[in-house]
Amino acid sequence: MPRIPARSSRPTEDAPATPSARSTGATDAARSAPRSSLFVGSTEKTFQVLHAFDGPARYMTLGDIAKAAGLDRSATQRLVHTLEALGYLFRVPETRTYGLTTKVLQFSYNYIRANDLVEKAAPYLLDIFRRVGETTNLQELDGHEIVYVARFPGQHLVNIGIVVGARLPAMFTASGIAILSRLPETRVREILANTSLEPMTPYTVTDEKKLLERIQTAARRGYAIIDSETVMGDISVAAPITDHDGHAVAAINISVPTSRWTRERVEAELASHVQVAATSISKSRLSTFRR
Repeated sequence: MPRIPARSSRPTEDAPATPSARSTGATDAARSAPRSSLFVGSTEKTFQVLHAFDGPARYMTLGDIAKAAGLDRSATQRLVHTLEALGYLFRVPETRTYGLTTKVLQFSYNYIRANDLVEKAAPYLLDIFRRVGETTNLQELDGHEIVYVARFPGQHLVNIGIVVGARLPAMFTASGIAILSRLPETRVREILANTSLEPMTPYTVTDEKKLLERIQTAARRGYAIIDSETVMGDISVAAPITDHDGHAVAAINISVPTSRWTRERVEAELASHVQVAATSISKSRLSTFRR
């Protein structure tokens, strides 16, 4: 990847690096894009209601849902009623709040079941997990975030809140940096421009120049490493999985606790595991279709 100079300024409309920001940013982009006559606005509003639950609240009132979805109360009430009737939302007994049902998970299951990358990578993830006994993950890039699509938790798991489907800013994660190290310069610039450089821990690097230098270093080494910058007490090492054109489509990483590992030991003992696995997966015949 060619050397990328830092930007002189950052757009003020950067979305916060939180799970809910992803849906909001995606919705804003969709609203600003030219609309086809085939576009169904009511369908968009339905997904806005579902994405209202992207935030930390497990259960929400109609007013909360309307506010999070950016819709008026009347439209929200009709959409919530419809989703409840279809089995995707339920009303919490003796309250005025609503929550998601397990039926929503069917979409996740269908995606993972049809994902050839998960199918190809799973044996390698399991092998690493059995060899080192630590948490091993597979992540894909979606917008400016990485998404966990497969996960084998180790005995010394640092963050139990990260599960399949969880999202984190690509710029602040080892997997994200590994992926960015194998993407075109224009794509890296776009992701950086859409990332809110707000620290996730006291150790998060938010300086644009340093972040770009980190991507360059990962490109040279073939792996990226992050220490307590996304999750306190967690060291993560990752390597990119590439397509036939050499562009990253995902990353495989090992996550270990700082109570048992040092950065130097991770690089010496674990970096080769993710590199070998990522190279092997990259050489397999992955589908050429990517979003």
